[in-house]
Amino acid sequence: MSKRKFGFEGFGINRQSTYNFERSQAPQRLYVPPSSRHSHDNYEDNDLDDIDYADNNDTSNDADTNDPTTSNGNGGEDDEIDPLDAFMQGIEEDLKAKPTPKPKEKAERYRDDEDEDDPVESFLRSKKDVGLTLAADALRAGYDSDEEVYAAAKAVDAGLLEYDSDDNPVVVDKKKIEPIPALDHSSIEYEPFNKDFYEEKASISGMSEQEVAEYRKSLAIRVSGFDVPRPVKRFEDCGFAPELMRAIAKQGYEKPTTIQCQSLPIVLSGRDVIGIAKTGSGKTASFVLPMIVHIMDQPELQKEEGPIGVICAPTRELVHQIFLEAKKFAKAYGIRASAVYGGMSKLDQFKELKAGCEIVVATPGRLIDMLKMKALTMMRATFLVLDEADRMFDLGFEPQIRSIVGQIRPDRQTLLFSATMPRKVEKLAREVLSDPIRVTVGEVGTANEDITQHVHVIPSDSEKLPWLLEKLPGMIDEGDVLVFASKKATVDEIESQLSGKGFKVAALHGDKDQASRMEILQMFKSGIYHVLIATDVAARGLDIKSIKSVVNYDIAKDMDMHVHRIGRTGRAGDKDGIAYTLITQKEARFAGELVNSLIAAGQNVSMELMDLAMKVQA
Repeated sequence: MSKRKFGFEGFGINRQSTYNFERSQAPQRLYVPPSSRHSHDNYEDNDLDDIDYADNNDTSNDADTNDPTTSNGNGGEDDEIDPLDAFMQGIEEDLKAKPTPKPKEKAERYRDDEDEDDPVESFLRSKKDVGLTLAADALRAGYDSDEEVYAAAKAVDAGLLEYDSDDNPVVVDKKKIEPIPALDHSSIEYEPFNKDFYEEKASISGMSEQEVAEYRKSLAIRVSGFDVPRPVKRFEDCGFAPELMRAIAKQGYEKPTTIQCQSLPIVLSGRDVIGIAKTGSGKTASFVLPMIVHIMDQPELQKEEGPIGVICAPTRELVHQIFLEAKKFAKAYGIRASAVYGGMSKLDQFKELKAGCEIVVATPGRLIDMLKMKALTMMRATFLVLDEADRMFDLGFEPQIRSIVGQIRPDRQTLLFSATMPRKVEKLAREVLSDPIRVTVGEVGTANEDITQHVHVIPSDSEKLPWLLEKLPGMIDEGDVLVFASKKATVDEIESQLSGKGFKVAALHGDKDQASRMEILQMFKSGIYHVLIATDVAARGLDIKSIKSVVNYDIAKDMDMHVHRIGRTGRAGDKDGIAYTLITQKEARFAGELVNSLIAAGQNVSMELMDLAMKVQA
């Protein structure tokens, strides 16, 4: 096997790609809504057993046709026996000798299958509205409550409520994705690999300890761990090869973001990282760029090998977003990336993985499905990323995450990134990471300080739409607008009202299938729509730099979701983002948390909001 070193031409630069992502036409919609599909991916192919051969029915029909009362209808010609009649009579006697099967036999034949029908399959065949009602009742959230991204829509696909370690309701699959037993790595002889590619530039090594401390303070960075590399100031300080530098410049990256300044030298040094940074901080490039370097130093994949880099994320939207980002940089070296998540064809994903790829971006459940199908192995995987780990835990993915980690060699490089760090996530990090360096940018769980926040106290819900109609034209002049509402019905109502006023608007919520979501997002990115009305389905992972304004038409269910909502603007260092939050008197319970968040982010607090918060405390 040839050994590829970073900075050279790399592998496979002249080979034909196995999958063309640059499609000239809209992709085929492979996702089938649960209400119209029958068992979908989990269906066991029993077609051969269910073939209903026509012999019995045909012969019974023949028996009816050849009844003696009809075959000898001309009673006056009984003296002579016609040869054809004699032949037919012989067939008739054979049929009489063979008893006609009872109609019940066919039913009995399949009765066991019907009695043992998978409850998941039965649920999927039921009406979607029934599924939503069930999920909503289970969560005590009301039919139109938009938990459906992480609850009701998941319940439509599965339908069971459980509780996490903090006693919070979590909807998980009835037919659970069973984790894969961990490998006995001591019995496997792995090839050695290199993780350290960083050589500190003179401009960085020449900084005194005091200068480093002041620089980190200016970036609002806190680090903990042994022998932490100094933060860089430019991408050139990282020692990236010319091909990768051109790819970085092509994407319009002028200088590293705060999290990138510190995490890039750490990851390039081969160290494990716990990265805690506000949303929109540029975390994705913090692990994608070092991953490219890591992959280029490894031998080329052989048949049935791969991936080398594995990225796990909680939602389809986030997986797709990371995949697009990774593909931009991987293209420079001919590195293949695949996105693996639910709602799309397992067969297509199986074929793509079988063809070979160096990077896999996946949701935990679908990745385990592919491992069980032997679409890929983890024998060559040496670089693992867990992104939005807190949300993966909230969704009950902890067993799946641990299962995936158990498939990858222990001396791998592991990175964990998140916007928040609950104790249970930190416990996992300490168990699966080796001597990690913890990097915290800003306050954990606080909003991006680059975003200007305005909170407006509205007398009642009826005043929200007039406010939006008045302010929206000015927002659109500055850039695209993302409006968050808590209920699907509210989203559809706002879309209808704005469309009637001539605005180019689209809606995004959990009732739309995966293909529709992707199509809407693509049209929004391309400028066909200027306003996107969404539920919390878009609160995480959505990275559209043209979004300049976020409007919380309804307040978020908690401060964590509020932070992720407004983080859809001011992405990757853009300081022009503005977030508007509308709050009514009946939502005063949230006012105090908003005040604390605004103060922590260095934002102004209006007297109206302060008065509302004080009323709750009083």
